[in-house]
This record gives sequence, structure tokens and C-alpha cells, in this order.
Amino acid sequence: MSDIHGYFYEDLKVGMTASFGRTVTEADIVLFAGVSGDTNPIHINEEYATATPFKGRIAHGILSAAFISCVLGTKLPGPGAVYVAQSLRFKAPVRIGDTVVATVELTELLPERKRANFKTTCAVRGTLVIDGEATLMVPSHA
Repeated sequence: MSDIHGYFYEDLKVGMTASFGRTVTEADIVLFAGVSGDTNPIHINEEYATATPFKGRIAHGILSAAFISCVLGTKLPGPGAVYVAQSLRFKAPVRIGDTVVATVELTELLPERKRANFKTTCAVRGTLVIDGEATLMVPSHA
């Protein structure tokens, strides 16, 4: 694997894993709201968020899911791979100051189309916050 090309399909093995961790900051949430247009007050207004079942602001779920994209696009399979599908189940909130660890595990290789399926998760202090699956097209030597 190099900086400009990740794993080739032929180099992948079921069971391979990779992870990325990032601590969510106030700036991350504000910038994500600006880029995405999602200004739901649960994310950006403490007074509003305090009156919700979460009792305070929470990060956008898709912000944490973007850390899965980071792993798939930069580590495994890495540069050159292209998302085909992603399912997500949001299990618990993420708050400012939480360190989210996104992990992917290669679960299946689909040789006829050079695709790979991955289990995708995000956790905070060992608590699952996102669970899902992804399918990617992976470049081949052939």
C-alpha cells in the first residue's frame, strides 16, 4: 500500500482490520453544520438540547460515520477504492469531547466484481455508537 494507492483487490484477506480515532470538538460540530446545512438545534443550541431526552448537545450522527469513510478511503482498502453502499444503525449519542474510534473489518470478498464487504463500527470508550456494513469497489492488478 502507498500514499496514492491502497490495497489492490488481490492483496485483501478476510479478517483484515483498520481503525481511526478522533476526538469530536465544538469546531467539528459547527463546521459540519455549516458544510452539511444540518443546523438542527440538537447539535448547535445547548439551551434547546438540554430540554431533549439527550439532556445536552450531541454530534451529528453522520459526522461520526464520516470517520468510517476516513478508514475505508485512507487505510483499508485505502486510496483508489470507491464506496458502493453503506448501512448505518445509530446506537448511542456522541458528545463534544468524546473520542470516536471507527473500525472496519473485511468480511467478504466478491471476486466477480472486485468488490469487498466490510463490517463498520464506531465506538466511544468501548460503547458501540454506530454499527453498519459497507461495500466497496477495489482496484485490481488485472
